[in-house]
Amino acid sequence: MSYLLNALSMLIELVFEAAVTLLLLRVAAEACRADFHNPLSQFIYRYTNPVLAPIRRVLPNWRRINLAALLLAWLAMLLKRLLLFALLGVMPNPLGLIVLALAELLDFTLLFYLVLIFGWSLLSMFSVDQRHPLLKLAGTLVAPLLRPLRGKLVAGQIDFGPMVVMIVLLLARLLIAAPLLDLGVRLALGA
Repeated sequence: MSYLLNALSMLIELVFEAAVTLLLLRVAAEACRADFHNPLSQFIYRYTNPVLAPIRRVLPNWRRINLAALLLAWLAMLLKRLLLFALLGVMPNPLGLIVLALAELLDFTLLFYLVLIFGWSLLSMFSVDQRHPLLKLAGTLVAPLLRPLRGKLVAGQIDFGPMVVMIVLLLARLLIAAPLLDLGVRLALGA
């Protein structure tokens, strides 16, 4: 029976994290003013707008941050965690569940940017067409994080700025997100 629970929990995590990825892409694309004519930007907008449009009437953007998408991403993490606790037959403490969902969203966002920067820097090392929609969107999304170090950590022809940003993101996962996750789990389980 535990094999079935493992498979079901993996499917639940996969579905909810795919939805959160789409919502985080929407938040990042709006915040970075990604090119709307990019087919990937249009895909993100097309599949998130039906859900976000009604919420945005009540919860408008703050500066360039789409608060409705962030709220939905947090609610998706909350529902995911609630379903995973239900599979185990555990009723979590609501405060712990709220903290745990927030910590998971923070950790997932840090991991999202870590993977995005790694993928973008890997693709930029090869002779890929710079006008490719994926490379253009990824470059737009990682630019705000890399801009402070642009050109400052270059040795030869290699820019070490992306590596430094990835190390900072890893440290943030270890020093900020992990303790919050532990706190959320302790509060949720009442330990």
